[in-house]
Amino acid sequence: MAVILAVNAGSSSVKVSVFTAEKGGTPSQVAEAQVSGLTAPPAVLRYARGDASVIPHREVGDAVNDQRSAFATILDALIADPDLPVIRRREDVSIICHRIVHGGDFAKPQLIVDHTYSHLEALNDLAPLHNANSLGIIRQCCDWLPHARNVACFDTQFHATIPRHIRTYPIDQAIARSNRLRKYGFHGLSYSFIARSVARHLGRPLRETSIIALHLGSGASACAIRGGRSWDTSMGLTPLAGLPGATRSGSVDPSLVFHYASDVGKLSPASTRDLHISRAEEILNKEAGWKALTGTTDFGKIAAAAAAAAGRSRKRAPEGAENRIAAEEEEVEEEEHDNDEDTRNKRLAFDLFVDRISGFIGSYYVTLRGQVDALVFAGGIGEKSDLLRSAVVDQVSCLGFRLDEEANGAGGGRQENGKEPIVWDIGKEGITPRVLVCKTDEQFEMARLCAEGEEFW
Repeated sequence: MAVILAVNAGSSSVKVSVFTAEKGGTPSQVAEAQVSGLTAPPAVLRYARGDASVIPHREVGDAVNDQRSAFATILDALIADPDLPVIRRREDVSIICHRIVHGGDFAKPQLIVDHTYSHLEALNDLAPLHNANSLGIIRQCCDWLPHARNVACFDTQFHATIPRHIRTYPIDQAIARSNRLRKYGFHGLSYSFIARSVARHLGRPLRETSIIALHLGSGASACAIRGGRSWDTSMGLTPLAGLPGATRSGSVDPSLVFHYASDVGKLSPASTRDLHISRAEEILNKEAGWKALTGTTDFGKIAAAAAAAAGRSRKRAPEGAENRIAAEEEEVEEEEHDNDEDTRNKRLAFDLFVDRISGFIGSYYVTLRGQVDALVFAGGIGEKSDLLRSAVVDQVSCLGFRLDEEANGAGGGRQENGKEPIVWDIGKEGITPRVLVCKTDEQFEMARLCAEGEEFW
């Protein structure tokens, strides 16, 4: 039995899940810890062992101010727990799998040795806001846990199957090859988990399952999955393309940033010797999205503001384009007379997000030639916001998607054997394609890939 740590280093948090697994077997999660608030101190440690909340909320002080110190804090908490017998000391950890956002052309997880690490360092310029944090923890693990095998699991690897005509940008191809400029796609660990889980839920072989999946969180994307494999996805060379997010603009006119500010070609003051971030990247990644429109990155607050108007804005005439258009015109007039600027801005952000999501669903429905088994909502927002799901499904109802409003508002699937389901159905009974919600689990997906990879044992 091996102990596997699945490490997910974000821009403001570090999350570690502890699994046990046999070679080739299914991992079993035994604990999970997270330090959040690294960019908005004080940082907070939360630790759960199984269903028990061991440390529900503990401020960890100013000394924990980056990803490396956060990982050290989590590792100490795991070792110090007398009721976690699988980890008594650092040597008890066998495999550490790291979520790496940008893996370039890697199509599967990689054991981290010197040349692998150097290759990942070379990719930093393609993901300056993401990869560096993970590489710092990898260095730390190599120093502190030299007996453990470190494995890189890439968000890009699931999208290695995207066809050439979809992943290619219409630019000089010699330059594109030299500079590795193409669509890579992200959230791949999540989409891999979603595809397998949905296929199992539908009772279909993975290779015969085609879905449109939405990973909606502070970072948001969409993916067309054809025969269990990625066919297209909304993110591109970097995670910036596609849907807007908490602080990301999503896809905009490429010239926009040059009209937005005069210093966009210069390096940001946040750049370091190892981390080169231009002002353009900083503006579009950190100073845009819902925060720019509303002043908040909390989508729950945005949805709550939209909920007050949901009765008006989401009611549509049951039949007839003229009735629908009239209802939408009435909604615009009501919005123009709303004197609360904060409410208007939040409604704008909500409606903009719904519209962008719906646009990708329509595009992917066509690229999959209408052969769609299900529309799947996942990610924090996708799982929790019944209002967003209702609004999206309403807008794409012309494609045959229908919602069971009672199931949609129930807040989760029906428990089986005392456990919440991974996938639950919110579509109207008897209608295909189905509408589903999936509780995605990138940590488990990483652990599964390591457990199944003979080269990691």
